[in-house]
Amino acid sequence: LAFFFFFSFFFTYLFVKMFCQISYSVPEEMPKGSVVGNIAIDLGLDVKRLQSGKARIFTGESAEYVELSRERGVLLVKEKIDRELLCRQTTPCALHLQIILEKPMELFRITVEITDINDNSPSFKHGEKRFEISESAVTGSKFVLEKAVDLDIGRNGIKNYSLKPTDNFVLKVENEADGNKKVEMILHKPLDREKEEEISLLLKAVDGGEPQMSGTVKIYVTVLDVNDNPPVFTQSIYKATIAENSQKGTTLTTVSASDADKGINGKISYALSSSIDSFYALGQVSYIIPEEMPKGSVLGNIAHDLGLDLKRLKSGNARVFTGGSMEYIRLNKERGVLVVQEQIDREALCGETTPCALHFQLILENPMELFRVTVEISDINDNSPSFTRAEKRFEISESAAIGSKFILEKAMDSDIGTNGLQEYTLSPTDNFVLKLQNQADGSKKVEMVLQKPLDREKQESMTLLLTATDGGEPQMSGTMQIFVTVLDANDNAPVFDKPLYRAKISENCPKGVSVTTVKASDKDIGPNQELSYLISPSKHHLTKMFNINPKTGEITLTGEIDYEKSAIYQMDIEVVDSGGLSDSTKVIVDVIDENDNFPQINIASKSDNLLEDAPKNTVIAMLSVSDPDSESSGKVGCYIQDNIPFKIETTLNGFYRLVTEVALDREVSTTYNITVTCSDEGVPSLSSSVTLTLQISDVNDNAPVFERSLYETYIVENNTPGVSVFTVKATYADWNQNARVSYILEDSSVNGVPVSSYISVSADSGVIHAVRSFDYEQIKDFQFYVKAQDGGSPPLSSNVTVKLIIQDQNDNPPQVLYPIQTGGSMVAEMVPRSADVGYLVAKVVAVDVDSGQNAWLSYKLQKATDRALFEVGLQNGEIRTIRQVTDKDAVKQRLTVIVEDNGQPSRSATVIVNVAVADSFPEVLSDFADFPHDKEYNDNLTFYLVLALAVVSFLFITCLVVIISVKIYRWRQSRILYHSSLPVIPYYPPRYSDTLGTGTLPHVYNYEVCRTTDSRKSNNKFGNTAKQNLLIMDPSSTGTMQRIHSETSILDEPESPLEVRHQYR
Repeated sequence: LAFFFFFSFFFTYLFVKMFCQISYSVPEEMPKGSVVGNIAIDLGLDVKRLQSGKARIFTGESAEYVELSRERGVLLVKEKIDRELLCRQTTPCALHLQIILEKPMELFRITVEITDINDNSPSFKHGEKRFEISESAVTGSKFVLEKAVDLDIGRNGIKNYSLKPTDNFVLKVENEADGNKKVEMILHKPLDREKEEEISLLLKAVDGGEPQMSGTVKIYVTVLDVNDNPPVFTQSIYKATIAENSQKGTTLTTVSASDADKGINGKISYALSSSIDSFYALGQVSYIIPEEMPKGSVLGNIAHDLGLDLKRLKSGNARVFTGGSMEYIRLNKERGVLVVQEQIDREALCGETTPCALHFQLILENPMELFRVTVEISDINDNSPSFTRAEKRFEISESAAIGSKFILEKAMDSDIGTNGLQEYTLSPTDNFVLKLQNQADGSKKVEMVLQKPLDREKQESMTLLLTATDGGEPQMSGTMQIFVTVLDANDNAPVFDKPLYRAKISENCPKGVSVTTVKASDKDIGPNQELSYLISPSKHHLTKMFNINPKTGEITLTGEIDYEKSAIYQMDIEVVDSGGLSDSTKVIVDVIDENDNFPQINIASKSDNLLEDAPKNTVIAMLSVSDPDSESSGKVGCYIQDNIPFKIETTLNGFYRLVTEVALDREVSTTYNITVTCSDEGVPSLSSSVTLTLQISDVNDNAPVFERSLYETYIVENNTPGVSVFTVKATYADWNQNARVSYILEDSSVNGVPVSSYISVSADSGVIHAVRSFDYEQIKDFQFYVKAQDGGSPPLSSNVTVKLIIQDQNDNPPQVLYPIQTGGSMVAEMVPRSADVGYLVAKVVAVDVDSGQNAWLSYKLQKATDRALFEVGLQNGEIRTIRQVTDKDAVKQRLTVIVEDNGQPSRSATVIVNVAVADSFPEVLSDFADFPHDKEYNDNLTFYLVLALAVVSFLFITCLVVIISVKIYRWRQSRILYHSSLPVIPYYPPRYSDTLGTGTLPHVYNYEVCRTTDSRKSNNKFGNTAKQNLLIMDPSSTGTMQRIHSETSILDEPESPLEVRHQYR
């Protein structure tokens, strides 16, 4: 058992994971807040996942009956669910919903089956039902009853029907193909209106739920009368007395009869039977003779019989006296006999009076004598029985009950006795038999009795022959034809031609369109054949959709047909005749679907923003697509436009997901308008579309990019500190925070000095500022690196090389290197007196630390003791003789040479060259002893030496203190900031060398710089920039220019130790 449960659990778990679907079953009418199921456990999800994924329920457009509690991970009843309202008779009844999670997007299908509870009792649309049924209705007649409706299903639905009382009717319940029950009331005992004119029944429908519930409808049956009862006299014999000679019109007596039927069937009319005739008083007979004796026949010898002599007859003038009546007998006096004078017809003479006698008197005169003579006329069989009419017609309802009597006309036979009417016969005797009843007057009452029910539908009329025979010899008879017309009775229920009709109709047909025509037939005729069609009211919504012509049975459309609401309509059609008999049939109307519905696109979930680094096949939207149409019209395919990096995939039935097809790049497109178009396969095809706008969120995947890999920029020396030198600009493809570029000066050094001492970069704008004033003579150009770094996480960056070229400015006068101007001794050039023209006396060597044309030097002789003796080379500064030295020339020659550069404005320096014209050195000593010393030059040199020594000592002590402080703070692992602002003191040692004759000599720079390593994170701030190329000249100098340098040291990177660099060259 444990093994079984383990594998059951395993396969259930596997199913959920593979198909992401789970089902629950809950009863209807659960109160709000009831737990449907623990969705977190059943789907194997963590509650945190439900919260982080913003789990929600998607139901499309249907109402939300269930809600999700993310905190508990359970499904709860949001609204009380009424299964009957939600699904009606559809089974199973289920809620189909999806649980959608985001990041990543997941979809789980949930099915909640709603089970039925017995909360609805069976009910009938009408509280009562009335039938009018003829009492002639035959047993087995069916009457369709209204079905009960129970909104519950299954065992809670209608289980059975019962009918009470069951004296005349029983219930017949048949199961139909659609699961409903056909309820009919069957007549199993003939109705008798005379016994019970109205019957009350109770039809009860019960369900099978617990507790059991029921509904009832009252049925009232009105029994219609038929002429099934003959009139009955109150007495079988009436006796009356009447005085003779009474006048015509005298009332003899009053007869009375009653009829149990009513209406026209109970109206009675009276008539005398044609066999009744007058009656006569009869005389005494003395002679008996047969009738029809020929004339002259002797009746009897009256003379003999009366004892009279023939003479007496003659003398007494004997004659026959009849009192005015016809004389049938005459007296033959000669013979004394009575002779037939007229042939006597007994029937004419006496009719049915018996005995029949002629009463007359024989009168004699002289003396007068009277003798009463009676001649009795005996009957002979000379008359056959006869009927007054040759035919008799009856109209008898086929509903006439067995035993119904129909009085026939008696036959008349003028003969009497054995010659009179003796018997009747009736043929054929299939339905009727003859009943003879002797009456008090000796006649026979002839009745035709129904012994077998009539059926008009089998035999509409019949002919009978009634034969009356007498007892004479030869036997004679008379006949009468009886024509029976069978009147129709409502004994046949109408019958539909088909038990099931099927029809097809296209949806969206206009109202009034004929759907089909049902046809029923009734074997009855006349009013009983008049049929009325109606739609069973048990499904009242069908009466709003369809209408049936009660006369023709044509069903027409009266409502709007929508295949999507109902693909099939089943209706019960009833037909009822005038007597209340009915039949039913089922009409199934199949709705032909038309492609009249556009595909419905519901966005189950979508992402408005997507990171551009989302992996391939990332779900960005879940779409629920449905088309209520059927077959090909309901098959939907979805696609998106081309040339976008997305694709649409089908997942579960009716669900599509929109996923990325390739990696996205926000820099290529920041927004995508994705149009999803769904088309069905109907003809013509219908389509719907929805446009999803997707914003691509930036990911820091693009480093800032400089326009060039190398920038070259120029700045004229002697610039104002803080002046803007150049602006570097990096482009960025990213956006927002990722596009916030900061410019950072990369750590590097120029001649051993941090580059941050020279320039700074604005972090926001990329503007490069000069931190100090540049001196072309100290540095011609240098390179540094600027990093552009974005604000992403992690940040991306790129570097660019910037080459800053210092442009020279004519800010330095030429410097005379030779002859050396010293204050302590005098230097003189010696020219022998034998020197010829062009003799090189000396060469003035000067340099200009500027470059270019600013360093182009020209030499001029400004002053000379004898200008005619010496000249100076304009380009090379060579002092040469221009004539032959003579003895007359003074020994002491003082030449003032001016050295000018080619700058604008030009700068110059002068040098005094002492020339001794002598052949030996001793002879000129005395002459040059009085040359003044250049004291100013010595004073300046001493000042600069002392100043340099002081500065170097100060820097050394400062650096030593800083190093010790850094060590202490490192040991304490704390942060420090140290700001220093130290001037840069250039020192020019007396070492010179000519380079390529350009006049430019290498200089040695000594820098002692204190800074922090966090300077790249700080911004340099400068005051208002002044004019560039500010030069302060010392007018007392012979050419030395003082520069004012304003340097700002930027301390940054507090985490790094303080750096002290010394570089000597």
